[in-house]
Amino acid sequence: MAIRSPVINVMSNAALKAARGLNRDFGEVEQLQVSVKGPSDFVSSADLRAERVLKAELQRARPGYGLLFEEGGAAEGSDPHHRWIVDPLDGTTNFLHGVPHFSISIALERDGDIVAGVIYDPTRDEMYWAEKGAGAFLNDRRLRVSARRQLGEALIATGFPFRGRPKHPAYNATLSRVMEATSGVRRFGSAALDLAYVAAGRYDGYWEFDLSPWDLAAGLLLVREAGGFVSDLAGGQGMMTSGDVLAANGQLHLPLAALIKDAMRTEAIRTGA
Repeated sequence: MAIRSPVINVMSNAALKAARGLNRDFGEVEQLQVSVKGPSDFVSSADLRAERVLKAELQRARPGYGLLFEEGGAAEGSDPHHRWIVDPLDGTTNFLHGVPHFSISIALERDGDIVAGVIYDPTRDEMYWAEKGAGAFLNDRRLRVSARRQLGEALIATGFPFRGRPKHPAYNATLSRVMEATSGVRRFGSAALDLAYVAAGRYDGYWEFDLSPWDLAAGLLLVREAGGFVSDLAGGQGMMTSGDVLAANGQLHLPLAALIKDAMRTEAIRTGA
């Protein structure tokens, strides 16, 4: 049985407490689908309620740590070395439409380095967690990325940028190329869970543009601790700044990166960008 450190216990307990409210609110959203007004305002409130619970729990356990929340923004702490990076509801659109695929993501950053991460899927009661140097786990089971070596056999996940975003045309080109080269592409709508699924070997790889630090932080550590490789689309480690990410196992990371970069280069030549 995996032994969770005190900081992982703090993070997972906070996620479980916030998830109780999200599950209750999700049940309400499913009922609101048939109403004329719709559930949009309700979902915004559910997101903020989850944020308040997480903030209270994390500050109570580690009162000096800084905070970076999706809704609440950044707040400095008395401890300049540590910061929580939190997405209280990753997969808001799924939640809004009554689709049971969303998550809570919590990461701990120490001096700019992600050292612990938790991603919790409330509808499946799946707690993904990792600590730097200690491995990645799903509940109490050790995680390893998949062992597939051929792109043609790989199942790849992605997320679509909003229409009108600068990288939308380039993304369409990469999607077309990856679909041709692999056994399938999935778009499930929660970047945190996409990364967790790569760590768990459910997906063989994942790429996306224009993400935020709270979408990525915990998942990046999970993939690394499960033996995978994570980079930005230029092959560097600027994911938290650029928002562009490519995650895969060791055999597929380079060929997938080459495929995506070639598709983007071809599109740039075609459009004169």
